[in-house]
Amino acid sequence: MIIETPDDVTRAVLGEMHRTPNARTQELLSLLVKHLHGFVREARLTEREFQEAIAAINAIGKRTTPSHNEAMLLAGALGISNLVCLINNTRPTQANNLGPFYRANAPRCDDGESIVRSPTPGPALFFRGRVTDMDARPLADVDVHVWQSSPAGLYENQDSTQAEMNLRGIFTTQPDGTFSFRSVKPAGYPVPIDGPTGALLAAQKRHNMRPAHLHFLLYKPGYKTIASQVYDPEDPHLETDSQFGVTRALIGNYLRTPDGYRLEFTFRLERGEAVLPKAPISEKVGAAT
Repeated sequence: MIIETPDDVTRAVLGEMHRTPNARTQELLSLLVKHLHGFVREARLTEREFQEAIAAINAIGKRTTPSHNEAMLLAGALGISNLVCLINNTRPTQANNLGPFYRANAPRCDDGESIVRSPTPGPALFFRGRVTDMDARPLADVDVHVWQSSPAGLYENQDSTQAEMNLRGIFTTQPDGTFSFRSVKPAGYPVPIDGPTGALLAAQKRHNMRPAHLHFLLYKPGYKTIASQVYDPEDPHLETDSQFGVTRALIGNYLRTPDGYRLEFTFRLERGEAVLPKAPISEKVGAAT
């Protein structure tokens, strides 16, 4: 098709979609083109702005390393991660953002074991969880991946002083659906701002803080795999999370004890496909390549 007008460009691109063998791929690409072209028209994007947008996309790739996933971080800062989560799960749901800090192959742990693998000063935490189906029946043999930041606000992949896989572990639910572990109480933390995500936040004069939380990934064949986060109700950034992840169903209840804190939480899984997600990162900072 010879291009004569701006509308011809969109028609020409969409006209080439008919060869796409996969129907869902064709649908996704067609919608992407329609919405991207519509954005360009509505915004009347200038040539300079277009070049700056291309530079930002390139910067996402350059900033991404085995220990840092800038694209996942930016998706959270735009609210896309939680939007995808909420439209794909029955509400209210315990499902939440996977986030950019999940690593595969964390150590398997016995019930009640500590996930503190190197000196990590902070208030002690005992967590007891329970996993049920949608009818509140306990689910045994659920793999529960756990990860969290330190009280200093750093995940072990960001911090060369923490031991490999510090504050990470995989637990298996007992016949009554419960699992438990010992750790330290996580703190709220700043997301990295030395890349495109930081530029986005700065342009909007937004802070880069996340409220304190624990991460979970629950996997059992026959049930839909979910990622989840449980948040500290007293965190000052609960309503202004820079990653837009906090939902009311995920605000926990920390109880102070003589030796630290105790937190209990129940997760519900619905029937569906059990698929472990591809980990956004594979190494910690400073790891040999």
